[in-house]
Formats: sequence, structure tokens, C-alpha cells
Amino acid sequence: MPHILITSGPTRQYLDPVRYLTNASSGRMGAALATAALELGYQVTVVSGPVEVEYPPAVSVLPVVSTEEMLRCAQAAFTDCDGLIGAAAPCDYRPRHVAPEKISKTGDPLLLQLVETEDVVAALAARKEHRWVVGFALETADHRLRALAKLERKCCDLIVSNGVAAMQAKDNQVEILDSTGHVLRSAGGSKLHVAREILAVIDGQLVLPA
Repeated sequence: MPHILITSGPTRQYLDPVRYLTNASSGRMGAALATAALELGYQVTVVSGPVEVEYPPAVSVLPVVSTEEMLRCAQAAFTDCDGLIGAAAPCDYRPRHVAPEKISKTGDPLLLQLVETEDVVAALAARKEHRWVVGFALETADHRLRALAKLERKCCDLIVSNGVAAMQAKDNQVEILDSTGHVLRSAGGSKLHVAREILAVIDGQLVLPA
């Protein structure tokens, strides 16, 4: 039985004990992918940021908050997996300094220094060895070109390209691309339908026969 790791949802990077940076990822795509993977007989582990969506009961869910926590947890879980789908939307930036107390309003502008967080999918793919990695690319323009650039930079085997309309939505529209830029499949509709299409491509292209 193939064992698949799915990262899902957003992460939070705290500015102080009560405020944080995040994004609008709902975790719905990750939950749909987990459902579709279970339908194919996969064993599924999900590393999930803070979400309200419920994952299937048969899935092992590892909750995290920050991008750093997601990376550490995913690295540990990936050891026992055959492949990764990086459907999460981790924060790309974190504050250089986190205030130990709540930042009070002073009437003056608040300047934040942000530094990049480590790329979760790229870090895992750098040590994938015999395993496969499928990334997601959510862009506002030049979707296919930027998705292919991410596929190459992150050493993915396939990449799923979608747009910002997918965030907090029940439906999605995607293209699944290989390393040559070939569109293996386009899919649109409910996130569960799209997830089944993605898993069908993965099952046919990447999963080794038992």
C-alpha cells in the first residue's frame, strides 16, 4: 500500500503573542486530496496548518502552526512515505523579530522587517531520493510559466497550477504539468473531483506497481 504525505492549509507567523501573518488557504484541497488518496487504497498522513475543515477519519493528521513547524514535521513524516503532495500554502515570510508582548498602538507607522521562510516542498524534494514529489503553484499571472519555474526550482516530478480563486472556494480549476511543460490533464469542478483527477495522474505516472 503506497504511503502518501500531504501538506495542507496555511501557516501562521506570529508578530507578537496575538497577531500573525497568514493567508486564506482553507485546507479544503488537502482534505479532498486525502479523500481521493484513500479511495485508491493509499495510506495517508496529513501535515496540516490551522484549518476548520475536517480530514477523513482514516487519515493520520499532524497539526502544526508555523512554517518552521510544518517543515520539521513533514521531514520526519516523509521518511516513511513513498511520495508527497505539497498542497499547503505556508507563509513565505516571517518577522525578523517577534515581540514578547502585545505591540501597543502609538499613532506612528509600524515598520516590520520580514525574512523568507524555508521552502517546505523544495527542502523535502532535495532529499526525495526514490520518492516522488508533486507541488502546487498558486499564481496571479503567467500561471503556466511560473508553475514550470517552480517545478524546476523545487525539483518536483509534477506540479499542479491553479489561481487565487481557489482559496476559500469549494471549486478549483487546475492544470497538471510535467517537467517538459506538457499539460497531462486539466480539471475543473468541486475540489473532490479535481483531487480525484490529480490522484489519477499521480497513480498512473508516479506510483510504482505493488
